[in-house]
Amino acid sequence: MAFLLRRLVFYMAAFIAAATINFFLPRLMPGDPVQIMFSSAGTELPPESLQALKLAFGFVDGPLWQQYLTYLGSIFTGDLGRSIKYFPLPVTSVLGHALVWTVALMGTATIVSFALGTFLGIVAAWRRGSRFDVVVSVGAIFATSVPAVVTSLIVLFIFGFTLGWFPSGYAADPSLDPAFSLQYIGSVAYHGILPMVTLCTVLIGGFTVTMRNNMINLLGEDYIVMARAKGLSDRHVMLWYAARNALLPTVSSLAIAIGTILGGSLVTEVVYNYPGLGNILYQAILARDYPVIQGQLLIMTATMLIANFIVDVSYILLDPRLKGA
Repeated sequence: MAFLLRRLVFYMAAFIAAATINFFLPRLMPGDPVQIMFSSAGTELPPESLQALKLAFGFVDGPLWQQYLTYLGSIFTGDLGRSIKYFPLPVTSVLGHALVWTVALMGTATIVSFALGTFLGIVAAWRRGSRFDVVVSVGAIFATSVPAVVTSLIVLFIFGFTLGWFPSGYAADPSLDPAFSLQYIGSVAYHGILPMVTLCTVLIGGFTVTMRNNMINLLGEDYIVMARAKGLSDRHVMLWYAARNALLPTVSSLAIAIGTILGGSLVTEVVYNYPGLGNILYQAILARDYPVIQGQLLIMTATMLIANFIVDVSYILLDPRLKGA
């Protein structure tokens, strides 16, 4: 309990620090969203309407410290304000709609990548020096070295434009009405194949390399040698002796990946015009939509901290030696 309380206090302090940065960061960006809207209207709006626009969007002039305290109070009450780009929708509605698409895409891609990457890393380390190990290691390093934008464009060009096997954008067929039907669900799955392949290609290499390196470091340990001397099967030693202990650092990588799920993949979602949180964040940055930017960054921060707290607890469950530490 003392351990959990210490970690909770630490993560709460980290959240407040992140919220503070989240408050000041957009305000250091050049340009005022209300001024941009007023200027884009040209002569259609009289000068006295500028103050009315500021009041409508909550940009009331006042000391920065007073705005900061108001902002902190709104966070813990769940009031993230109203979006500027999608006015009059509240930020929670804008992000909530995109959240469903991001969790479905990023969540599935992360789970598939973690499972497949961990398995490939285990087998490659166990068969170290074999042709399988060489192919998997080179492929994993290559996948982690290529930027996500390059991978997205290559996959889109080959399978979307050249071969024409899959649609090149959107989360579903725009001509279909969103409904819980086989036709619409099938369209969503069909449109999500290319983004899913892109994300899995980007993520799987890191899990594979991490698991392989961890396994190799443990294969020379005394308890591995003892397990083999007992006559246990290679499969049992590989999975229950080596892989279980090598999994600990990989869980940390999974926590980081989970933390980025609710942030969405900005590059992939923009390339495929996918209506997820990453694309919403990109559009909000272009429009200087402070409330949406702040709300999105808060979601990413909170998710990352929660994921790391879960990892702290799972470490104790995975490694019995930590219980007595």
